[in-house]
Amino acid sequence: MASAPTGPVRGPVPFSLSRDILASLVVFLVALPLCIAIATACGLPPETGIITGIVGGIVVGFLAGSPLQVSGPAAGLIVLVTNYVLHAKQAQESGQTTLSVLASLGVVVFLAGLIQMVMAGLHLGHWFRAVSPAVILGMLAGIGVVIMAKQIFVLIDDEPAPSVLNNILSLPSSLNKAIQDYDPVSPHHGYAALVGSVTILILILWPMITPRKWQLIPGALVAVLLGTVLSGLIEPNLKKIDISANLVEKITWITWPSFWELVQKSSTWISALSFAAIASAESLLCATATDRMHSGPRTQYNRELFAQGVGNTVCGILGALPMTGVIVRSSANVNAGATSRLSAILHGVWLLLAVLLLNEWLGEIPTSVLAAVLVYTGFKLLEIKGFRSLWGESRAEFLIAVITLLGVVFWDLLMGVLIGIALSAIRLLLRFSQLVIIKTTKPDNVVHLELFGAATFLSLPKLAQVLERLPANSKVHVHIDHLETVDHACLKLFDNWAAQHRNTGGELVLDMESLHTRFQKNHKG
Repeated sequence: MASAPTGPVRGPVPFSLSRDILASLVVFLVALPLCIAIATACGLPPETGIITGIVGGIVVGFLAGSPLQVSGPAAGLIVLVTNYVLHAKQAQESGQTTLSVLASLGVVVFLAGLIQMVMAGLHLGHWFRAVSPAVILGMLAGIGVVIMAKQIFVLIDDEPAPSVLNNILSLPSSLNKAIQDYDPVSPHHGYAALVGSVTILILILWPMITPRKWQLIPGALVAVLLGTVLSGLIEPNLKKIDISANLVEKITWITWPSFWELVQKSSTWISALSFAAIASAESLLCATATDRMHSGPRTQYNRELFAQGVGNTVCGILGALPMTGVIVRSSANVNAGATSRLSAILHGVWLLLAVLLLNEWLGEIPTSVLAAVLVYTGFKLLEIKGFRSLWGESRAEFLIAVITLLGVVFWDLLMGVLIGIALSAIRLLLRFSQLVIIKTTKPDNVVHLELFGAATFLSLPKLAQVLERLPANSKVHVHIDHLETVDHACLKLFDNWAAQHRNTGGELVLDMESLHTRFQKNHKG
């Protein structure tokens, strides 16, 4: 989920069949190349992406709690899916399982969908909006880096390595192939690089140089069409996508033996929870961003979460990619004038018709062109402006975003996000556990301690140090009027120190009864 495009907010408009049909065609033209590109990037047949787009339109569009949001395969899930596909292939090759990759993925996506529906039933939808924007920024940027690190190799018809680090290290030698184009194994690197570069150039220039009335035509569609034509003119033998004429034949149905085999493994549930958590967060944050673009009906978060769960359950049964709400399609939907959920539903219908009727044409698209679309998408996910803005607003949040990014790139998506969430929680805990102690000595030699903030175990060393440095026979007045909270550790410290101070001849003014009442009030239940 990328940031919502800025611009005027469209007000509520009455239902219009003609506007919904037009919007659905625009969204379809945006979704088609992306469905194929994302599936290809995951190392899966393009049909798996198109099936997910169809389900995201027809099924989720009908049930959605965010009527103008459009769902389908998303760049944000490429890293999760790719990692799972890699592990599934390794398990298959080592003889640990006889299940195909798609059969295995289908079970995980099915379980992820069930988990999402359970979370919706528990009314957990709003909680996914509580993720720190810095974590989301770092997560998306990390995904962008991973996508680019792999797809640059595909763009020049080269083979990427499994790890991001290896891809980064081997990038110079691969680019050298594209420049010199001498590799006897695959002599088309230079042509593929040219076609891919032109595709990226079109993606960049299309919104900048085209008249406003033409901008309803998606830049991705124009780039794919022109990139395909250029490939046909200069080198028709570049690697192309392989798409079937029979969509039903490409469906990998879940079977009971495969389900039972995988559901007994803890790794399956860990993967399903990862898919459910990331997909839910991305979908609901996308819904929030879509709401900012119009003033029509607001998102019903638990209904949207339930709809996403149903969609992923269906995709799992069909052996397709997992889905989320997607901001690129959703913003195209709003900007094209959609008035209801009908536009999202119809875009799924057009995807179904396209794969049934245009499969031969789709099979002419070079993989370098689709890789170029994903390299551009990955770069957009970096949100460089967002990092600059965060640096100016909060250095701590900027650091959390960077660490999240590095965790996603060099560990994995789930761990990167969990690290970011943990750092955000620690920062919040430290921020709201600050205790300010103001010490003043009056002319009558009475020491006054004024406490502000929160007296918790985190501030206990500081509080203990101040109290222990007071002279044994001093007169002390501790003011707790501005103390927001006190926990058990600090309460016990006050109790013990008060008794000790009085026993050593000191005088103390401290309303211990009020302190205990405040503790009980803050920790009730």
